Amino acid sequence: MSSKTNSSIIALLAGAAIGAGLGILFAPDKGSKTREKIKDGLDDIKNQAQNKWDSIEDETKEKFSRTKEDLKETVESLLSNSSYKAEEAISFLEEKLAELKRENAKLQK
Repeated sequence: MSSKTNSSIIALLAGAAIGAGLGILFAPDKGSKTREKIKDGLDDIKNQAQNKWDSIEDETKEKFSRTKEDLKETVESLLSNSSYKAEEAISFLEEKLAELKRENAKLQK
């Protein structure tokens, strides 16, 4: 997750907290109405956060899908153009696989 995304989420949560606090301070309604408004506001924040999470998840899946296709194309080209270097190709693929596993492990934390 990029620092820009982290900053956006933090700003969203901070703005929601400040807005909720000001709303409580200046609320002319009864407590039950105020609590309902707070609940609705929190539901909105939850939905926004869920939408942001879903967006990040989709972007990540798309990125790795493209990476997978790019790697597949590269491998096919490599094998067709240099079949005499089979050991070097296998070593290259093992390194790339290890790198992808490390990246995937970082994302699953």
